[in-house]
Amino acid sequence: MNKNKIRGYYHRYFKRGVSGITASSRVLPDFIIIGTVRSGSTSLYYNICEHPSVLEAAYDEIGYFDSNYHLGENWYRSMFPTQKMMNKIREDTGYSITGEDTPFYFWKKEVAERILSDMPETKLIVILRNPVDRAYSNYNLAVRENNEKLTFEEAIGEEIEFLSKNSFRETVDRFRSYLTKGMYVNQIKPWLDIFSREQLHFLSTEQMKNEPCETLDLVFKFLSIPSYDIKNLQERKLANYKQMNENTREQLIKYYKSYNEEFFKIINQKFEWDK
Repeated sequence: MNKNKIRGYYHRYFKRGVSGITASSRVLPDFIIIGTVRSGSTSLYYNICEHPSVLEAAYDEIGYFDSNYHLGENWYRSMFPTQKMMNKIREDTGYSITGEDTPFYFWKKEVAERILSDMPETKLIVILRNPVDRAYSNYNLAVRENNEKLTFEEAIGEEIEFLSKNSFRETVDRFRSYLTKGMYVNQIKPWLDIFSREQLHFLSTEQMKNEPCETLDLVFKFLSIPSYDIKNLQERKLANYKQMNENTREQLIKYYKSYNEEFFKIINQKFEWDK
């Protein structure tokens, strides 16, 4: 027996317990939130799960299709409800779906290919934040976790220098990829190359903040479940930090302008990020 199989059995039966034992009776997700980091994907996921027809996974950011793919499909199934549970919700509400969110999937071509191979009908949701704000939030997370010692300006300067000498993928995969993770056009192309546009739903962090009910209604429509007024809007993983330097902000708005315009053209949708 090879190491991956041994590891898969250990994680399925020992780590997942009853859920692992009953994995074969459990379903695969109907939807996945595939991106992006520091844009509110966790809050969006748990808001979707407030809908009475949606059953949540064991936890968020499962990371099966990138970090845990070697653990096998039954390990992944152990994260989701049983078919019996799904049937019960369908009897009660008329519908039943489940899903997961892993924002690290977004920039990984191999993840898109694995999802297409294993679950070709899955619906994909992408929540995106103004890349300037996303970069600064990501930087401040690194500071809080004691992984970043440079100032924001020093860090993005170092990143730009690294990107000039290395590939996009090499840059986005490293921890100091604050700017690169906001180059959405580079990340969406592999998904649109293999999935139909109808399988992807795009929304912005700003829409969720300013019009949460209307924005969630569009998500529910995309997921083919009825409209529902969320009683307890979720806001997860929020953090406070000082404002970005205004000169830096203006420079980054210019830096991202062409990337944003190309991205909007590709997805045939526009977000108000020029401020």
